[in-house]
Amino acid sequence: MTKEILINIEPQEKRVAIVGEGRLEEFYIERPQDKTIVGNIYKGRIEAVLPSLGAAFVDIGLPKKGFLYLSEIEYAFEALEPQEEKLLNHPANAKTKIEKGQEVLVQVVKESFGTKGPRLSCHIGLAGRYLVLMAQESQVGISRRIEDDEERKRLKQILHELKFPKDVGFIVRTAAWGKSKQELLRDANFLIKLWKRMEKIIEVRKTPSLIYEEYDLTLRAIRDCFSDDVDKLIVDSKPEYYRIKNFMKTFMSYLTNKVELYRGDNLFVDKEIEGHIGKIFESKVYFKSKAYIIIEPTEGLVVIDVNSGGFTRRLTQEDTAFKVNCEAAAEVARQLKLRDLGGIIVIDFIDMEKESHRREVLNVLKRSLHNDRAKYDILGISKFGLVEMTRERIHKTVHSLSYQSCPYCGGRGKVRSPVTMSIFAFKELKKFLKGKNVKEVNLTLNPMVTDEVLKEKSNLKLVENRFRIKINLVSNPALHIEDIRIS
Repeated sequence: MTKEILINIEPQEKRVAIVGEGRLEEFYIERPQDKTIVGNIYKGRIEAVLPSLGAAFVDIGLPKKGFLYLSEIEYAFEALEPQEEKLLNHPANAKTKIEKGQEVLVQVVKESFGTKGPRLSCHIGLAGRYLVLMAQESQVGISRRIEDDEERKRLKQILHELKFPKDVGFIVRTAAWGKSKQELLRDANFLIKLWKRMEKIIEVRKTPSLIYEEYDLTLRAIRDCFSDDVDKLIVDSKPEYYRIKNFMKTFMSYLTNKVELYRGDNLFVDKEIEGHIGKIFESKVYFKSKAYIIIEPTEGLVVIDVNSGGFTRRLTQEDTAFKVNCEAAAEVARQLKLRDLGGIIVIDFIDMEKESHRREVLNVLKRSLHNDRAKYDILGISKFGLVEMTRERIHKTVHSLSYQSCPYCGGRGKVRSPVTMSIFAFKELKKFLKGKNVKEVNLTLNPMVTDEVLKEKSNLKLVENRFRIKINLVSNPALHIEDIRIS
């Protein structure tokens, strides 16, 4: 299977597309004004402590205060005040110890959403190519995606053999599968040097201040997605091409021969990806069988409805439902990754009578989500075909970066019908005329609304007779269907 990473650089936007066999698998956007702060490390100050919520609000120098659980604050004091007695380890002391004005070292783990500020953590992690350094922790962990027991033992043994400072721990990333001791050691040494440098910065910087800034989209994509199974990484910017080459000398010099500079006019168009990107924003997603799913995101919940649509194969009702649901399960997993949807997700599959069919549909969904880097949890499938799951939401979605609520309908997705507006227009006209002594008035409407008004000319006559006025009906194609102008 051919796999490529395509990077498009524009003055106001960076885009990364991961393509497998000509099909868009993942897509990300980053703009200067919307640059992610997830992964950034700040030296902050506690602004308010809310014991009832078990949380604190932290000033990290951004417009919105960060949200931090009190249970995590002990790690911050260990990082900033290592000489202090660790009173926070005891729950009875936590309430008296944590107070407004204290300094904490925090890392952003979730973007701001709506009115909510960024979610913070005191578990400081520095991600490398194969490892994540965990500051102020001394444990070694292995990614759950590495399921082979022998490989897990090998990786854990390598880390135990390497001599690291006592105040740091490591988590082995999925990309470390099959890597040598030397490769892991090189990655670990780089992260240790970075952390030591950060410790010096923490001592001298004032609060609040930025201590460490996470990589931008290009470098994150290379660090997290560029592996042996990728055939090519193609970028259409010469400065970015050389920046990528320099970055890879540190982490993965053995892959630099797979990096190519694109010299054409439009990388995404030439690779036939631009059309696929446009479909990300559509609510309906059709399959080859002509069945489809409808995706409706809200602020905290995503609802996905499975429909048989134009599925025409001659099968029993049960077998039709099973076939469509299996196809939908695989596509749902792809769309969750492609659109980077998160929060609570409810999938309404077509009803199936057989328990074995319901289990298989659930297994297809789980297998299809296996390579998803976001954390997720699936509760199961009900007898009605409902699947409830959660998926980690870290960054702003591609949809939220690309679209805003419609200024005409206010995000409803619907506008009033011409009939409704014709009725409303008469109400507004009568309200306008009440108490006024005028002989003539202009009522300007959208042409579709005007047509509805003219269907019932008797209503116009009634208003004219009641207020002893002449009404001039004006049709304006430039007027929005919900706009009414009376003069």
